[in-house]
Amino acid sequence: MLKKKGLSLEEKRTRMLEIFFESKDVFQLKDIEKIAPKSKGITPMAVKEVLQSLVDDNMVDCERVGTSNYYWAFPSKALNTRKHKLEELKTQISESKRKKESLQKAVEAAKVGREDTNKRSSLLKELKGLREERTELLAELDKYRECDPEVVQEMRKSNVVAKEAVSRWTDNVFAIKSWTKKKFSFDENRINKAFGIPDDFDYMD
Repeated sequence: MLKKKGLSLEEKRTRMLEIFFESKDVFQLKDIEKIAPKSKGITPMAVKEVLQSLVDDNMVDCERVGTSNYYWAFPSKALNTRKHKLEELKTQISESKRKKESLQKAVEAAKVGREDTNKRSSLLKELKGLREERTELLAELDKYRECDPEVVQEMRKSNVVAKEAVSRWTDNVFAIKSWTKKKFSFDENRINKAFGIPDDFDYMD
């Protein structure tokens, strides 16, 4: 036996509105929670959520009096809400049509001078060839960047800075070795071994 399919949210909303339209009365939540399951087949757990969705969409009015909320909705309000929604949709359709016409005009204007002629096809082919040639030349040029005088000059400057830095660190190493010899009376081999300094450690030429 097939399992009975539950109501969709829209079906629940429609049935709940029927409660208000048929009775033309004002209800509290507890009243709706009793009526909706029995007369409209809406599960008790879903009543509050469905009712709130109708309030959020301005299809059911809600007013707090004291500590209680009261809900009501009349057919005239629903009709006015639908009319207002219809006017909004008509405005959106009109705006969409205007945008579509504007875009079509822009497309037609962009086509001017781009007609598919033999001359245009030939020029496009030539342009493609020139772009490919440019890419190849740039790749070739990149191979010879190391020979570029400006690049070479920059490399020389970088080498000078690096060499000066190496010399400073070499000075520091010799200064530490000298201080260690005086402080602890260690011989040079012992210092080199302790600090991992090669025996041929010296300044760069």
